[in-house]
Amino acid sequence: MSFPFHIARRYIISKKSHHSINIISGISVLGVVIATAALVCILSVFNGFEGMVASLFTTFDPPLKVVTAEGKYFDSNDARIEQVRHLSDVRLPVDVVEDKALVTSKNAQLMVTVKGVDDHFLENEEFNDILVGNGVLDLHAVDVQYGIFGVNVLTALGLNIDFEEPIQVYAPKKGEKINIANPMNDFRQAELFTPHVAFMVMQSKYDSNYVITSLDFAQGLFDKTGKQTALELYLNDDADVKDVKKKVEQTLGAGFDVLDRYEQQSDTFKIMEIEKLISYVFLTFILLIACFNIIGSLSMLIIDKREDIRTLHNLGATNRDISRIFLLEGWLISLIGALLGIALGVGLCLLQQQYGILKFGASAGSYIVDAYPVQVKLTDVVLVFITVSVIGLLSVLYPVHHFSKKQLKARQ
Repeated sequence: MSFPFHIARRYIISKKSHHSINIISGISVLGVVIATAALVCILSVFNGFEGMVASLFTTFDPPLKVVTAEGKYFDSNDARIEQVRHLSDVRLPVDVVEDKALVTSKNAQLMVTVKGVDDHFLENEEFNDILVGNGVLDLHAVDVQYGIFGVNVLTALGLNIDFEEPIQVYAPKKGEKINIANPMNDFRQAELFTPHVAFMVMQSKYDSNYVITSLDFAQGLFDKTGKQTALELYLNDDADVKDVKKKVEQTLGAGFDVLDRYEQQSDTFKIMEIEKLISYVFLTFILLIACFNIIGSLSMLIIDKREDIRTLHNLGATNRDISRIFLLEGWLISLIGALLGIALGVGLCLLQQQYGILKFGASAGSYIVDAYPVQVKLTDVVLVFITVSVIGLLSVLYPVHHFSKKQLKARQ
């Protein structure tokens, strides 16, 4: 243990000659503790919301999605796509055609995204978790095409899940100008019936915009027979998504992009990351202000220890050694505050996880979750500790040097 560190440690735990110095030191530590705990809690809340949103997307988005790097459609019979379908880690390959169309009922009309999927999609048991209604998941019958609508789409059309009359679907014919005199001739028209179920993801992006139907219906509606916009890959339970993604990318080569769930919703998660970063920056400024309390504590300690400084100097301590004593003193205060703050923040987050103390509203079931979601990540805890340590050190560098130099000159 170095001489300056030993003296700095003794100054922290020893009683000061003036009681006010003890109070100011305690306030300094308390300020760092509160700011550090706030950092841990806020970052953990953002992690919780990110995890909650990711879980909502999980039931609709596949673990991996293959799309063309250029354009929108690609050939369903591409040899590379066929190889991907038969990879050992792929449990369920689903061919997809996804494009915009107009749907109409007697009461309203609405632009939606029609998502046509092949019959393998029916084996996706996770999708059943977001279905509502008394029917069963089905895409077509012998002469009937079914549409599984988002609940908000049906609401906008003025319909319920068990609508009787088929919904009309229109898509423009590609490459043709619309005849203003008779525009309907320039649209392909088809009908969708209800299988007496709808889906509810609790995300407006899907519930208010999507209609799921058969692949044949979508290919016919958009005149894209033998084409598709995506290949969705559902994996075996023991498969590692990152490893499978690399295998798929190697199999496909150039010309295709392979997207995991976060990349499929990159806009949403980027916004959440930016919000988290901004919160971190603002709380770091608050932490910086809290660390300034250490300056007052150290200045009074230096004044209080004038006799000790003279004694240490007579015993052979250099000016640098004495400056380091008070520098380490200030840094130790910030480190103690950091450790206590992290412990407090993690403890509060664990309590929130276990008991849901902070609620969204008074009535349960009004929101997707009743209490604020939190998730503590080790990387965030390490980041907070490093942040507090660095800010604590930087905040005492100049004042310690200034006050120590002033006191040493006064002694001389």
